[in-house]
Amino acid sequence: MTVSAAADEAAQAGSVKGQTAPGLAATAERPTLVLDTNILLDVWVFGDAAAAPLISGLPQGQWRWLATPPMREELARVLAYPQIVKSLAHHQINPQTVLDQFDAHAEMVAVAAKASVTCKDPDDQKFIDLAVAHHATLLSKDQAVLCMAKRLLALGVRAGAAIHLIAP
Repeated sequence: MTVSAAADEAAQAGSVKGQTAPGLAATAERPTLVLDTNILLDVWVFGDAAAAPLISGLPQGQWRWLATPPMREELARVLAYPQIVKSLAHHQINPQTVLDQFDAHAEMVAVAAKASVTCKDPDDQKFIDLAVAHHATLLSKDQAVLCMAKRLLALGVRAGAAIHLIAP
């Protein structure tokens, strides 16, 4: 489904900006995820063994992975960091290949409204806002996100670094 078709479907279902229409957030078969940039690096740059479920499951559409344009912009910016450029060269990975993977597997949605909780790291707020708006599981390794796990759980968001949060 194209981004515009998904937006039309959500509008017809009665959703408003920053919220998901009932029944569109997740199903037992396809849970909804929000993936922080550090998780994406584990998947497409470092090939972290702990990320194996995502490495195999994202191309198969096992999850509904939500992202926004600012999240893609952040990934593009991080891929240009000197230490990441070295890792990309070491693993013989073109940064555009990583962005192509993002484009192929992420469902682009509108930027979510500010959540009722605030992250200490402003760069991570966009991930929290989106996860709260869609009651998604948020995967991150960022301590500023992880320390909010209990508060996020009260808002319907499971947050953690461990991939086991998404294991069946």
